[in-house]
Amino acid sequence: MALLEIEGVSFEVDGDGFLTNPSLWNDEVATLFAKADGIEALTPNHWAVIRMIRTHFDENGNAPMVRALCKETGLKLKEIYELFPLGPARGACRVAGLPKPDGCV
Repeated sequence: MALLEIEGVSFEVDGDGFLTNPSLWNDEVATLFAKADGIEALTPNHWAVIRMIRTHFDENGNAPMVRALCKETGLKLKEIYELFPLGPARGACRVAGLPKPDGCV
């Protein structure tokens, strides 16, 4: 495990920069991880994606499939990439505090 420091706050992360303990996640953590990924401010659309991912994770123990994410949020995949330039898995799931997804998100 590695430590990732963002604005003076340290987080235990795996080799890909995902939180090792998703229960430590909160809105402040999301904001810090977003800034580390080059996202200066989280908009309502960012939060819609993040909340949907967190809800799905809390209910199912895994990240949602991209199709479900698009359907639930009403956003097209292109729009999700505009919000999270690293993509739904590397970007959105990381900001949402999930462990690295196993399959395709």
